[in-house]
Amino acid sequence: MELFLESHDLKEIEEAFKSGIPAGLTASVAFINRPASTDETALLLKLAKMCSIIQIDALGEMAESIVHDAHRLLDLGISPETTVFRIPVSMEGIKACRILSKEGLKVNIQSVFTLQQAYVAMQAGAAYISIPAGRLQDHGYDSQHVLEQCVSCAHTYGYQTRIMMTSVRSSDFVRSAIQMGVQAIALPWNIIRGLTENDYTKASNQQFFENTRLMTVQVKDALRGINPVVYLTDNILDAVVQMSQGGLGAVAVLDENQKVKGVFTDGDLRRLLQNGGKDILQMKMGEMQFKSPISIESGAYLNDAARILKEKRIDNLLVIDNGKLIGMLDIQDLS
Repeated sequence: MELFLESHDLKEIEEAFKSGIPAGLTASVAFINRPASTDETALLLKLAKMCSIIQIDALGEMAESIVHDAHRLLDLGISPETTVFRIPVSMEGIKACRILSKEGLKVNIQSVFTLQQAYVAMQAGAAYISIPAGRLQDHGYDSQHVLEQCVSCAHTYGYQTRIMMTSVRSSDFVRSAIQMGVQAIALPWNIIRGLTENDYTKASNQQFFENTRLMTVQVKDALRGINPVVYLTDNILDAVVQMSQGGLGAVAVLDENQKVKGVFTDGDLRRLLQNGGKDILQMKMGEMQFKSPISIESGAYLNDAARILKEKRIDNLLVIDNGKLIGMLDIQDLS
């Protein structure tokens, strides 16, 4: 199924074709937002070079004027091999389609609401027939039934006409088009971008990235550059200040020789305040009893750190490099 971008925003068009997803563009060039210095001819030529197929309007009330406008556009320098002329369905439009088709030019008959209109367009040699699914629904038509009828007609009678779904409102329309065997579809850029999105896929991708990070990133590379420390001679209030500045909810406690004696956490602070009130804020760190600090080497991988944090049921790990404390790893740093 050919995928066409439907857009009148030049920046959006450029972004879409850089992605390599759309096969072509369908647009009314006169309505495309563009810099004031860019005239319609220059814009048309730029767009024609940007995409492999461009579908543009050939305008006129009578068949002769529609054909004349198509020739005028070709005279500007666009390639007949990569250009499709969009013509609204009508008796004059069908006549113009027949003339242009006999000249070897491609036509897309627009705004087809019924199988009868589609049949006449196929007879006239239309390369595409555009069926506006959203607008059909707005007017009370069963758009899926109309599309299925047109696809079946082209297949049954051997017409080379490609059935194209337009006026697409959501990704559900795209799924229906694929299931019905529609040969082409025109989509706004926001819907094209959304085709790759799925909540379960997003969760799965996130888990994949997190697992990859755990297995490939070393602890030293995950550190935030924060190393909150206090000394045995400091009081609890000093530790509170360091915890607030570091944002990790813990500080390492060192002696005068820079040796780690323990870790003081916000949990320790809450328990002390509950038991002793605010007077404990002046208590020296050296007056407290600390458990042996749990640490990890800087060259270890995050997977090892995650295992230790889980086994020890802690939120922070001291990071050691050549016997020296270089930082603190928080459980949030794993993701």
